[in-house]
Amino acid sequence: MTCLIGTHAPDFTADAVMPDNKIQPLTLSAYRGRYVLLFFYPLDFTFVCPTEIVAFDKALNEFTNRNVEVIGVSVDSAYSHYAWKHTPYTKGGIGNIQYPLVSDITKQIAESFGVLSEGGVAFRGLFLIDREGVVQHMLINNLPLGRSVAEAIRMVDALQFFEDVGEVCPANWQKGEEAMPGDFDGVYKYMEKHGE
Repeated sequence: MTCLIGTHAPDFTADAVMPDNKIQPLTLSAYRGRYVLLFFYPLDFTFVCPTEIVAFDKALNEFTNRNVEVIGVSVDSAYSHYAWKHTPYTKGGIGNIQYPLVSDITKQIAESFGVLSEGGVAFRGLFLIDREGVVQHMLINNLPLGRSVAEAIRMVDALQFFEDVGEVCPANWQKGEEAMPGDFDGVYKYMEKHGE
């Protein structure tokens, strides 16, 4: 595993099924100037994966309103992604997901992000990339453990709050709550006020 925090996300160009269902090359660095939530999942036509993919799609407006592009990646072919999008929910499909699904059929993208398992599929890696292309948050779950979309949104909010205000976000911070200056005095005052 590689820690990418504070480094530029590894760039890649690979085929993706786009929201309009066209298959075309997607280049990560083309998203500079916007935030990117890049997440890896093991395989199409599996069990936990569709719950995550659909949950990210249902929350897509929350991300879009925060200038965040959501991109999914697995080691399947673009044709598999396409077929999965065109399979009904009742048959194990995911429906017409409105963000790109990238094909990492060579497994080089998963390897460069440090999420390729020994079994040849990606762990459930999630990377929040800022507007400069720098990884600010990463989370890697084992295959059976689905991720929290609400926590991904919270991390976006925390990053954008820090960028805008310069204050750091304590444990369990939520948008609209008090944060604290990034110094010891600020920490002590915050903890005293909040009984921690």
